[in-house]
Amino acid sequence: MNLVEIAQLAATAAEEKKAQGVTILDIRGLSVFADYFVICHGKSQTQVQAIVTAIKDKVLESNILLRGIEGYQDARWVLIDLGDVVVHVFHKDEREFYDLERLWGDAQQVQVQ
Repeated sequence: MNLVEIAQLAATAAEEKKAQGVTILDIRGLSVFADYFVICHGKSQTQVQAIVTAIKDKVLESNILLRGIEGYQDARWVLIDLGDVVVHVFHKDEREFYDLERLWGDAQQVQVQ
């Protein structure tokens, strides 16, 4: 599975749990630590945790290396490290505050399928 397909898999899993504003950013050439960001948010801590669990389950089911998950307990900004794909699952308030799409404004958006 290539990196775009991994990002799409994570995005689809998030959408299945009703994640809002699911976005994939192509950050190749802009970052040395990843090639793609998947960004989305939930409206509650419970929903954020459900989104993260769904992504984790899909990734493991597809035999993709899951390097780590940070922030799950607080469920305000959860990072899922899939190597060259990093998934950011925010609580709605944190997403608006950190506004990663603006910070990475030079990145190309990839259409979520």
